[in-house]
Amino acid sequence: MPGEAVTLQLGQFAGCVGTHWWGLQAAALRSPSEPSELRHTVLLRPGRGPGGREIHTPRLVALELKGGVGAVGAGGAGPEAPVSWDGAVASYLERAPGGGSAAQNAGQRRGDASSDGQEGSSSAVQGSSPAPSRLSVSQDVHSAGSIRVWSDYLNVHLHPKSVYVIRQYMHDGDCGCLEAFGQGESLLRDPGCIEELEDRLHFYVEECDNLQGFQVLCDLHNGFSGVGAKVTELLCDEYSGKGILTWGLTPVMSNRGDFQKNFYRLMNTVMGIVHLSSHSSLFCPLSLSGSLGIQPQPPVMFPYLHYDASLNYHSSAILAAALDTLTAPYRLCSSQGSMLHLAETLNFSGRKVVAAWASVPFPALRGSSLPDILCAYEQEVPWKLLSSCREQKVSCCFAQSVVLRGICKESHLSSWQGKQPPSPLHTWESSEQILQQYLHSVFPGAFSTSHMLQQSCHTLPPYPQFFSPLLTREGFLLDKPPRYPSAAVESIPVLAALQSSAVLHTLLHSLDKDLQKLNTRRLPSFFSAGVEHDDFQETLEELRTLSQCYKTGFEADESEDEGDSD
Repeated sequence: MPGEAVTLQLGQFAGCVGTHWWGLQAAALRSPSEPSELRHTVLLRPGRGPGGREIHTPRLVALELKGGVGAVGAGGAGPEAPVSWDGAVASYLERAPGGGSAAQNAGQRRGDASSDGQEGSSSAVQGSSPAPSRLSVSQDVHSAGSIRVWSDYLNVHLHPKSVYVIRQYMHDGDCGCLEAFGQGESLLRDPGCIEELEDRLHFYVEECDNLQGFQVLCDLHNGFSGVGAKVTELLCDEYSGKGILTWGLTPVMSNRGDFQKNFYRLMNTVMGIVHLSSHSSLFCPLSLSGSLGIQPQPPVMFPYLHYDASLNYHSSAILAAALDTLTAPYRLCSSQGSMLHLAETLNFSGRKVVAAWASVPFPALRGSSLPDILCAYEQEVPWKLLSSCREQKVSCCFAQSVVLRGICKESHLSSWQGKQPPSPLHTWESSEQILQQYLHSVFPGAFSTSHMLQQSCHTLPPYPQFFSPLLTREGFLLDKPPRYPSAAVESIPVLAALQSSAVLHTLLHSLDKDLQKLNTRRLPSFFSAGVEHDDFQETLEELRTLSQCYKTGFEADESEDEGDSD
């Protein structure tokens, strides 16, 4: 069976993606479909609450800044205790600006906020207010504009070891923010911070029967990229032989005219990609932003989603659905595949950076067979690139891991007996064979692994309802818009892939070119935060070396020419 994984969330947007991801786990646990194809204990710690009621808490360490915690626990972190813990599951609460609690501002908690105290040696703040029901949380999160931090829509229990607040920096404001890579690195040189992190990691690791590795969700655009660099270095040194899968997360940015913020974002991104990938088994930049470079590009759009790209609550939900699907290979009950197995299939020849693609939801008419669905996309796979590259079209692929979930696995081969099948895909019996043959036809020569899951991605609240009216409750397409308002979409089929692809040359090369156009000495404050200019130049050389790993002749040259014309 797949071993356990410990997840780290580093930063506010990482917290947004993680919170939706934990919500998807909770929704899957409440689903009546049995047996589950995914082993939920890979991510969650099973336990018993009062009266023997089963509860699950994420095996999670979340690092957050002062003011960025909000009311952790307002979405359901109540007094129940997992069996492996003798104390209470804490509710964390911080005062929001203006005197009211963050959850009060979001309309999710009634009553007064607790005082600023500390939980043991932790910097997290405890409160004792009763948690509201899941129903009240679900109703309130539809007012997306009122959501301030990720805890405002958290609906799972958190362990007291989960949240560590870094008090040296503020989550929001004009000053005192964690802006630069060097600031983040410096935090993890503090013995007190290192001790806190190691204590929390050891707590989770020691209770695992068969730890397979660590999932690191890390903000890439701010100083948390430096935090992530030191965290992954620590994991690599202390847990040698374990998988480290790192996701560099960037929200859709709107600071078009702010040169300093754009400059810092670009520098943090480049430093983060190089350092995070060097200490990880696999690294994937993940964002709905059209570009990680200095020039803003339109965000990624999906034909059956009406999402607001300016809301982290929305964009993080899409990324969470993709993440939940991409990570399925090392969580399958039917497979012994691990994080390291997944990484080893994709990271050969020095290619430790991969690109993510996803179709959210995967467009499928109800009742259509898998060959019929895939034949409609023979020329171009219906997924979108989630790794912020100007090159959006499918390009040369070296290796890939593909997961399709929520499509019926029933065989339709019998209906073509004695007849001429309409396509070669209709001649295969199992859905796994059909998907594999489809991938071979679209990506000839690529090493492809694929998985088919019967279970959809559950989209119960607090997941946002930003779906097209053309979708049924199960996320399938209708032939025409319904006459009456349709019911809420409770689940969706999803197609997602991790690729070692030539498109990454375009991404990495464009970041290098953007930096070459800038005079990096114009903002000495970035380097005064702890990064030496010589070290940065060395990082640029490593970026160029990494970029060359994905170069494939004509296609790479063509993408460079396109970049020159921008």
